[in-house]
Amino acid sequence: MWIREYFALLIYSLPFLAAGVSYMIVRGRRHRRLLAIRDAAIKAGLNEPASLHPVINPNRCIGCSLCANACPENMVLGVISGKSELIDPSHCIGHGACKTACPVNAISLVFGTETRGVDIPFVKPNFETNIPGIFIAGELGGMGLIRNAVAQGRQAVDMIAKLDGIGRGEDLDLVIVGAGPAGFAATLAAKQLGLRFVTVEQETLGGTVAHYPRGKVVMTAPMELPLVGKVNFTETTKEALLQFWQSVERKADLDIFYQERVEEVTRADKGFVVQTSRNSYRTRAVLLAIGRRGTPRKLEVPGEHLNKVVYRLIDSEQYRGKNVLVVGGGDSAIEAAVSIAAERDAAVTLSYRGDGFARAKEKNRISVEQSMAAGRLNLLLRSNVKEIGEDRVHISQEDRLIEVPNEAVIVAAGGILPTPFLRKIGIEVETKYGTL
Repeated sequence: MWIREYFALLIYSLPFLAAGVSYMIVRGRRHRRLLAIRDAAIKAGLNEPASLHPVINPNRCIGCSLCANACPENMVLGVISGKSELIDPSHCIGHGACKTACPVNAISLVFGTETRGVDIPFVKPNFETNIPGIFIAGELGGMGLIRNAVAQGRQAVDMIAKLDGIGRGEDLDLVIVGAGPAGFAATLAAKQLGLRFVTVEQETLGGTVAHYPRGKVVMTAPMELPLVGKVNFTETTKEALLQFWQSVERKADLDIFYQERVEEVTRADKGFVVQTSRNSYRTRAVLLAIGRRGTPRKLEVPGEHLNKVVYRLIDSEQYRGKNVLVVGGGDSAIEAAVSIAAERDAAVTLSYRGDGFARAKEKNRISVEQSMAAGRLNLLLRSNVKEIGEDRVHISQEDRLIEVPNEAVIVAAGGILPTPFLRKIGIEVETKYGTL
């Protein structure tokens, strides 16, 4: 009798045993994948987050994975050996959803790390800096998320509209610097409130978003745009978002001054004088929404003024059939060179002053090797561009000077952070080492 019951119990237990074994196999595979992502980031030197990011208290973490599941940037967080970790720090954008999702309050959001500081300007809760009348919103203040930047741009203008002197005198009420998410929302808010203002942008509409690679999925959430109302984007591409902003710009009849760079901000009477590359504006208040990417770093060589020289890749297809030089050793430079090299009849030279791509992602280093093996990419390490001509470039490599046919140059050598500009104005900037 007991034998029959034993076999019956065994038969009934088989599905549960099979499910348990399957779960352990899947869990083991996922664990190995997370370890591989973490180790690859460490090997590539990409284990330092760029800005706001989570720090997990292992004594509190219960390994529930809710933080990892809440993160919109896939595989940034993961549970390893029962505890959550930041496994791919360079892809963290400071969303903060992980902290909200944690049921045991094991996550803190901080700027910088013990070894790598991040410069953050002093900003009051009303977005005003230590200089009365100068405000900061968006990524420059540490908030890189599009939804947060839009909200800050709108809220900052609401605060500025309450300043003494707004709407009186001959000066402008406000100069908005930057037309990224925060600056664009601020521009709409200023128009909605009837302020006398101008918006200047050193490049194009979108700010940092405009520099994302083609087709990049931009994680957004429903947001409130002045003059527009609630916008129900949940997940969209860079191109779709920029197209939407351009349509809003036209419908709202905004007059944003593009290709106009701010060079100096000085005090004057009860306001400021904003000196740009094209004009001078007297204003009661200034809103800085310039992001953290800063001004593109230039080579400072003869010929860099030519129209064929750009500082970001928008569309690799436009370089089809051309001789292209890409300068730089980071992921942006590598990705640009590899994508152009994949275009038909394109001849690409990648010039980098270093010995190798130590800080680039492993997959990008592999892509360079594959493109070289296929004969699509010419790599010049330990090299420097000396001169850019109309139809060729001169590059020095150790003791020799190389002349390369050329029709286009992409300089992807990073940007000059706006910290010196802020300090010149008088804005207090604090270097954060793993603190808020």
